[in-house]
Amino acid sequence: MERIDHVLPWSHLGSERKISVFRFGRGERKAYIQASLHADELPGMRTAWELKKRLGELEAKGLLNGVIELAPVANPLGLGQLLQGNHQGRFEAGSGKNFNRDFVELSAPVAAALADRLGDDPHANVHLIRQAMADHLAALPEASSQLQGMQRVLLSHACTADVVLDLHCDAEAALHMYALPQHWPQWRSLAAHLNVRVGLLAEDSGGSSFDEACSLPWLRLSRQFPEAQIPLACLATTIELGGQADTGRAEAEAYAEGILAFLAEQGLITGEWPNPAHEACEGMPFEGTELLLAPHPGVVSFLRKPGEWVEAGDEIFEVIDPLSDRVSTVCAGTSGVLFAIERLRYAQPGFWLAKVAGREALRHGRLLND
Repeated sequence: MERIDHVLPWSHLGSERKISVFRFGRGERKAYIQASLHADELPGMRTAWELKKRLGELEAKGLLNGVIELAPVANPLGLGQLLQGNHQGRFEAGSGKNFNRDFVELSAPVAAALADRLGDDPHANVHLIRQAMADHLAALPEASSQLQGMQRVLLSHACTADVVLDLHCDAEAALHMYALPQHWPQWRSLAAHLNVRVGLLAEDSGGSSFDEACSLPWLRLSRQFPEAQIPLACLATTIELGGQADTGRAEAEAYAEGILAFLAEQGLITGEWPNPAHEACEGMPFEGTELLLAPHPGVVSFLRKPGEWVEAGDEIFEVIDPLSDRVSTVCAGTSGVLFAIERLRYAQPGFWLAKVAGREALRHGRLLND
């Protein structure tokens, strides 16, 4: 195991923050895994620790066929953001920016650098594109903030990987994942290993989130240069490992073993690994996700649980105003998987309280909510 420490720029006087990446194995192929980019989403960090132990064991036994890089603490900035005992890990306190938005877009600079060099050899094209991505990130002007520096470090490790796993969680949720539609056939096995309840699929959900900053450039380049043989060479996903409170040992161990079994299927690990214990879930268009909001303030009572299939018209939650005795019941407007509900139980204007993934498109444009 090799430990790589990156000191972030623009630390406050008398302080220093760094990102640590642990590298296991060697070889041409590579997987990159990071956890808790939203720093208050800790199931991924707990799972990453199980992965770190297991990868050390597998490396010692000579069972790694490639490089696996692991960043268990992807966001040291957000880890320190506590306000009166409440963790504020989704947005940077100083700028208000979401930690998982606005990663560097790599397809345009790569296209400019390689316009005359891409040909009919897919392996050579992959090598050229990855080198151009790394070169562009290295040549950028000095980062103007810790957030920008942190994002560049993470992307520099991931952009040269064949497989990228970004481990997140929702408020209270069943397991779900985000990916390109073109990659869903390859992700079905991981979904079955982890018992993911729904895959949310979009080519561009808006916001340049980390997983799409890794995978989407390949799709854009393949369309910009249709005469060249450019495979979709970065299989990247965001995996939502349940809810924020789901940090139990048994869950983390199971998630780690499922991830390792999938990496073995991808040829990065040898040895005997179990087949998926569950059926692969359905992949649905991210455009089909319905966000349910409350019609007025009040205390919220949920009537269904994350992971359940609901039909259009089913009651999902009720909102009670104890001053006026107004009670409103909010129903699903689409049939699908109720995959996440809000952790707080007080309805506020403009904040979603439940998410249902359906089969029919309901929204267009920017799909990510901040």
